[in-house]
Amino acid sequence: MIQKRKSNLYNPEASLPFNISRSKIDMFLECPKCFYIDRKLGIARPGMPGWSLNSAVDQLLKNEFDLLRKNGEPHELMKKYKIDAIPFAHTDLSTWRDDDYKRVGACVLHKKTNFNICGIVDDIWIDKKSKELYIVDYKATSTSKEISLEDEYKQGYKRQMEIYQWIFRQMGFKVSKTGYFVFANAGKNSPKFDGRLDFEVSILKHEADDSWVESTIFDIKKCLDSDKIPLSGENCEYCDFHRLTNVEEGIG
Repeated sequence: MIQKRKSNLYNPEASLPFNISRSKIDMFLECPKCFYIDRKLGIARPGMPGWSLNSAVDQLLKNEFDLLRKNGEPHELMKKYKIDAIPFAHTDLSTWRDDDYKRVGACVLHKKTNFNICGIVDDIWIDKKSKELYIVDYKATSTSKEISLEDEYKQGYKRQMEIYQWIFRQMGFKVSKTGYFVFANAGKNSPKFDGRLDFEVSILKHEADDSWVESTIFDIKKCLDSDKIPLSGENCEYCDFHRLTNVEEGIG
């Protein structure tokens, strides 16, 4: 039997703003059909296991940068990569990072659609001279290849950062087009394990362009206001699941 969610569903007649998270925007871009079925009809994609190691690396990096944030000091990585910045201190940082696990983060109301556009950031740095904010995202990986942002799946990383930049600009902050990814790469070539992983930490920058975000929000509004289920995204494996489990027969 198909389990339908009854809460957090889009209703075009509702007066309260409807939350659209960064991850749901990405889902819409990947597959409008999956997005529609999830947000309007209450049938989510199949769940995925959590990435506990990634979460642990994120928290440890936050802890490390928070120690420097208190004293307004730069990290050694910033010095190494010649980034003239320090970790940004703000009373709302804990909310933006979702330190309390409320699954909201930084939100801004897009008045023309009545959508709250939300995203959970990993960190924010501030340029010491220009006072522009740098959006920062932590990534954990384990590869012997050179780390880059040009792999196909990493285009989602770029969109993620661009959405965050757009949100903070709408919130009134001066945000740099440059964003930074902090990669923690676990090595595999140690002669023995000894119950520990050694990480090499590096920074990659992305010159972002958030000009696509606004038009995408309007496209999402049009999609949700329609009574018709949109077409699948190209090669969407989740839509194959929907067909195999007869989801579409149970959404009427």
